[in-house]
Amino acid sequence: MALPNLAETQLAEAIRLNGHPGFEQALASFLRATCAPDNLIILAYRSAGPPLVLYRQTDHPQVFSELNRTYLAGAYRLDPFYDLHLRRASAGAYRIQDIAPDAFQRSRYFIEYYDQTTLVDEITFVAYPSPWVTLNICVGRDASSGKVFSMREVETCTRIAPIVQALSEVHWASVARSTGPAEDTSALLAAAARSRLGIHLSPRQAEVALLILRGHSTVSIGLRLGVSAQTVKVFRKQLYSRCQISSQAELFALMLPLLKDGADITQSA
Repeated sequence: MALPNLAETQLAEAIRLNGHPGFEQALASFLRATCAPDNLIILAYRSAGPPLVLYRQTDHPQVFSELNRTYLAGAYRLDPFYDLHLRRASAGAYRIQDIAPDAFQRSRYFIEYYDQTTLVDEITFVAYPSPWVTLNICVGRDASSGKVFSMREVETCTRIAPIVQALSEVHWASVARSTGPAEDTSALLAAAARSRLGIHLSPRQAEVALLILRGHSTVSIGLRLGVSAQTVKVFRKQLYSRCQISSQAELFALMLPLLKDGADITQSA
């Protein structure tokens, strides 16, 4: 008679503890047995306000060193995984390199925040425990190992995604229910620029600003907005002129403080 392997044993424990204390650790043990991440964080994105941190684990303190001060304070709005929440992407497993904008690694968000975490690869399991709430069960590789996930590990995550989704949606069914659709981040950014800086951005200029900050190239912005690259260049020139800046670094320095403290932005909208 064949004995269960470690992953099956850990899965059985997660099932046994579903809805009870200790489930998070059991789920983390199951994921460690299946794809060997260096770190794990479970976030609940809602229709408004910063995500809730439901669980986190790492052996490398730097990974989460800026989590509270920068990410939860507003930089999460520039995260590719947050964009999945806004777009209500299908439940499943998503690898960062497959969903990040084409110029993500050249963006100020990547250079000034993401790269500082030492993360080299991430896969997130997306689940929907209640309307307008998105769970991200995110496994990462960082400087601890310095290794990206292998194709076999990516395939394993894809295969177990329905299991992770089902367990998570049951366990966190009552987590911070939201009452409305996800925020319109570009509209909130325009409102904050107007109220705090006296800069009046058109809806399109605010949209372009947000896409630039998230790491989209001119071509990628055109595809997202359904306009030509030349039209995007015009929007960018108008945006920089309106803000009296001349570079993406200046745009990031100007706009990131506006993305921080979501409650204040919402109130000013």
